[in-house]
Amino acid sequence: MKKLVLIHGWGGSPNSEPWFEVLKAECEKKNIKFIAPQMPDTDNPVMDKWVAKLKESLKDLDNETIFVGHSMGCQTIIRYLSQLDRKTIIGPTIFVAPWTKLDQKSIEEEGPESVNIVKSWVSVPINFDEAKRHLNKVLAIFSTNDPYVPLSNMKIFEKIFDADIITKNNEEHFNKTKEIKEIMEFIEK
Repeated sequence: MKKLVLIHGWGGSPNSEPWFEVLKAECEKKNIKFIAPQMPDTDNPVMDKWVAKLKESLKDLDNETIFVGHSMGCQTIIRYLSQLDRKTIIGPTIFVAPWTKLDQKSIEEEGPESVNIVKSWVSVPINFDEAKRHLNKVLAIFSTNDPYVPLSNMKIFEKIFDADIITKNNEEHFNKTKEIKEIMEFIEK
């Protein structure tokens, strides 16, 4: 049975964004099991704890396991995949507002606590080669006016993961987006 694993972002929850609910409803219609763990201490996300929570939430991974991440959830998925047994290949992976680099000015405006949180995530290198071994197709979705995720990340995700790229106009950080229809379209193709 197909299962979709949704990992929310920093400050979020499994139902914090309107598009999460739409995605859940679409999964129910298509008989796809929907898994959306609540990540620990979401206002002060600690990388190791988030990756451990994802690991704890999943037991059987296979080519019918679909990942969807939002922002820091994308980082969590990539770091989790980089630690998997080399033989495991998963289904489609969709990253919404993914990043390896953030807009430093926007983070600084959030305050010193935010700067420290981000520093803890970006200072630990990711083994992209190991993560990529587990992927068969990747979609990365960006917004033209995301205050945190610069569009320069598009080239990074295209190069590292050979990702299909979609750029949406004026969706900011996808926190108020009602639906991202491209997610189900990508899963079904």
